[in-house]
Amino acid sequence: MVLRHLPTNLVNQISAGEVIERPASALKEIMENALDAGAHQLDIMIRGAGKIYMSVLDDGCGLSPKDMALCLDRHTTSKLDDGDLWNIHTFGFRGEALPSIGSVSRLTMTSCKSGSNEGWKIRIEGGNKGDIEPASITKGTRVEVADLFYATPARLKFLKADSTENSLISDVIHRLAMVHPQVGFFVKNETKDIIKLPAVSGLSPMDSLFERTRQILGKDFAQNALPVHQEEGGFALHGLIGLATLHRRTTSHQFLYVNQRPVRDKVLQSALRDAYHDLIPHGRYPMVSLFIQVPHDMVDVNVHPAKTEVRFKEASAIRFCNKRALKKTPWLKPVI
Repeated sequence: MVLRHLPTNLVNQISAGEVIERPASALKEIMENALDAGAHQLDIMIRGAGKIYMSVLDDGCGLSPKDMALCLDRHTTSKLDDGDLWNIHTFGFRGEALPSIGSVSRLTMTSCKSGSNEGWKIRIEGGNKGDIEPASITKGTRVEVADLFYATPARLKFLKADSTENSLISDVIHRLAMVHPQVGFFVKNETKDIIKLPAVSGLSPMDSLFERTRQILGKDFAQNALPVHQEEGGFALHGLIGLATLHRRTTSHQFLYVNQRPVRDKVLQSALRDAYHDLIPHGRYPMVSLFIQVPHDMVDVNVHPAKTEVRFKEASAIRFCNKRALKKTPWLKPVI
């Protein structure tokens, strides 16, 4: 047995197995980069449930040619200036997403840095990076991904039907749009507009969040939801929770956020189960949109490359804070 270093492209493909599980995973990473870049509008195109083609055009700060080349190298990022993993204020920070996507697809990035009049383009196919070329773009960044998993065809066999993959794509868009009401999200597929969420403006930050929640979860939720707010021990919770008469058979209508990051967290889900335990039938789940703010040094977001899991330093305190906030809500009087 001989030890050896793995080739860089193989390392990227291994990383892609964790970061890029399916088209929705790739789209999530690209959208998060756009939001970190200060975008106010995302125009998204999806073809073939994201397997054939997807693109995200944003109006963010853009990239210089030098940074465009660097961002396709593994573990390069602008988001950890001080190297402190307990003080993360952006979605991205690992520097893995774009090189991982580029190692298993044909990725094209076109960008124009704010203050510049010149646009540039770079391609990476199956991990092979091309040269920087002049391109026609006057603002922001467009990331295009074609033939996802063509370089690792075995991964395609594990994807679901197109209808399921499209549903997962819609879910990841809604979860990011929920916490960014000031950003417009417009999504098209081959034939029509499938999501239209114009930016919410002219409202307070709290009312903007609530308005976007109503846009996504619908009129039924808006008419059967109550506001909730709790501050305790450095933690803060706010959001909307559905009445006990409003429940679903899955957790797909539970939107949970920690420090603006969409998460699927067992601690928060446990608090929800306890709060609704005697109020809804077994096997049913309440509809909620909850935003939890925790001191950055009290939560670890560097748990998994997908960044949807977090670990709390004081999980029991978080759980009881959320449970108390939910339990004290006046359940019988809906706010429309």
